[in-house]
Amino acid sequence: MDKLESEFTVIGAGMVGVCCALYLQKEGFKVSLVDKGAPGEAASFGNLGIIGIGSCPPLALPGILRQVPGMLLDPGAPLKFRWRDFPGTLPWLLRLLPESRRERVEEIASRRQSLLSKVHEALDPLVSESGANDLMRKTGLLITFESDAAFENASYALDLRRRNGVEIEVLDGDETRQFEPSLSASVVRSWRIPELVHVRDPGALVKKFAGLFAARGGTIRKGEITGFAMGARGVEALRTRDGPIEVGNVVLAAGAWSRKLAKLLGSSLPLVAERGYHTVFLDAEPNIRVPIISSERKLAVTPMSNGVRAGGFSEFANPDAPPDMRHAQRARQHAEAMFPELRSARHSEWMGPRPAFPDSIPVIGRSPRCRNAWFAFGHDHIGLTLGAITGRLISEMAAGKPTTVDISPFAPGRFRGLRI
Repeated sequence: MDKLESEFTVIGAGMVGVCCALYLQKEGFKVSLVDKGAPGEAASFGNLGIIGIGSCPPLALPGILRQVPGMLLDPGAPLKFRWRDFPGTLPWLLRLLPESRRERVEEIASRRQSLLSKVHEALDPLVSESGANDLMRKTGLLITFESDAAFENASYALDLRRRNGVEIEVLDGDETRQFEPSLSASVVRSWRIPELVHVRDPGALVKKFAGLFAARGGTIRKGEITGFAMGARGVEALRTRDGPIEVGNVVLAAGAWSRKLAKLLGSSLPLVAERGYHTVFLDAEPNIRVPIISSERKLAVTPMSNGVRAGGFSEFANPDAPPDMRHAQRARQHAEAMFPELRSARHSEWMGPRPAFPDSIPVIGRSPRCRNAWFAFGHDHIGLTLGAITGRLISEMAAGKPTTVDISPFAPGRFRGLRI
């Protein structure tokens, strides 16, 4: 076979990219990974470690239009816009609003769940083969409410999950604290998703996967990609600051940085960077047992190998813009309100960009304009969750096999004709 048939270069060594590389390798392709950083950095390093099998609801639920003014004006709102970058975000935001129509939300949730239902089928073999079982814990997840009104307002999201096959138990405050005794008394209700798995060090998981890829003969290269050398068959080489890298096929899995690279390949896609912030309470007490998501605070608090991680504030901004660590500080304050004993812990802060489309579903498929390029990005908050199934789908398409799920809803061509 020639290079076009037998070789793949994956751009991006986060969870999605590394899983694409592993699954292409399983299909017998010669594969290399290229990233400007080491595997498992950026968003893959700093996420909350939740394998979110119950994450079928999209970002834009019915009624979001009424919330937008508050998001823009309230300094404490969990969803923020960097005003310098707002003109570039506005077309994306306007496109988000039609996605919040109820019939559209139902459709999006079904499409997300088609991937989520296959998560462990694709992920668990990689965990076992890489020796990463010690990083995974079946803890379940608690989604908490601090008022009956907030609980009632979330009834549509509860029903949406259940109709898509997510098992959820409804608990009162005392029942909730039986699962997590360290929660404050302000929690009055919760949902419990019992089948959820938690990763106690997401960055380490990706590094384990990258180690497996290298041990099986894969090549990992550092390089910042500045463009592409194009030819009759599509991409001939990657242009990097250290010189060209010849390629056979390319998989673009560079997360929030994929929009710029996709545009160089002729695809203008409505991708923005939704930058997440976290605080880690180092060596913290109490010993939190299970991941918690506060519905009102839009905050996740999860136990990690080095302490307790709290995050959830989202900022729409250029992925390379300087961080605004006030968002991490707000996450810390909310976590301390939920778990008062955290106030005495040392802490660290972090920011990383997540790639988000207005319809809350990724692109997974062949580039519409470049025959030897494939797209695998736009997983917003669930890249850690969907990395393995995305890699499996890319490898099945590359090998000409039937895909595990219908991939037509995730085609990059669904945005054809869009200018953003």
